[in-house]
Amino acid sequence: MVSRTRIIPGVTIGTPRRLPQLLVRDVPQDVVEALKRRAAEHGRSAEAEHRIILEETLCPGRRGFWERAAELREETRGRIFTDSTDLIRQDRDER
Repeated sequence: MVSRTRIIPGVTIGTPRRLPQLLVRDVPQDVVEALKRRAAEHGRSAEAEHRIILEETLCPGRRGFWERAAELREETRGRIFTDSTDLIRQDRDER
């Protein structure tokens, strides 16, 4: 079997993308403790929680995939789903 590689202009595969870093100095101790508490409540590191707070505050229209997926799961909980092939067959039979 021959392996094929698809080349997409402008996309580098195999090279990790480095994101910019942000260092925040002179943060009051009570703010640090509040961040750590909030991170623990969400089961995340303080660094991950800090990133999420920044993203939610500065880019409110951009939400992470997993948050949207969890919200959708919650909205559709308890619904009965029908296999799409059954719906397609039913539609064909009605014609």
